Amino acid sequence: MELGVFVIAAAMVIVGAVGVILRPNPVHAALSLVLTLFGVAVHFVALEAHFLAAVQVIVYAGAIVVLFLFVIMLLGVDRTEDITIEPFKVQRPMALVVGVGVIGLVTAAVSSSRDAIGRGNGLEIPTVTGDNDSNVRQIARSVFGDYVVAFELTSVLLVVAVVGTVMLTRRIKSGKGES
Repeated sequence: MELGVFVIAAAMVIVGAVGVILRPNPVHAALSLVLTLFGVAVHFVALEAHFLAAVQVIVYAGAIVVLFLFVIMLLGVDRTEDITIEPFKVQRPMALVVGVGVIGLVTAAVSSSRDAIGRGNGLEIPTVTGDNDSNVRQIARSVFGDYVVAFELTSVLLVVAVVGTVMLTRRIKSGKGES
């Protein structure tokens, strides 16, 4: 039974991820992202991480993807753009440089952490205290205590992004004296 759930959830994740990459319509790509996020939530449930599964569905599959769809609709998916014209000539080479840099950083992080994993540093499993809500309390203390500034800055960043999108897509009416 566990193997079947794992295979089905893994298939959901893979099909959704491929759909995000290959779908030409941005709305369909966002819906494929929802499929991927639900597959990850199923994996969390299988690992008995019910809080993370709920957060995955509510926050990511719910709020973030709805925000993506809102921005996609504001940008207008009905317009087609000529992709042969490149507005910024340096964009593709810079993307290549940044991609190679990120791959190098990830490789360096994995190779440097390999020694720490071998020694067992920082990988101790906490003892079970019998309190079922201790993980939720620790997450809440961390998010709303230690990292509250980063948490609020992220929410402000999302609001600014939506407002900026609205301002960029707002059409100026001409011909009737309005500006």
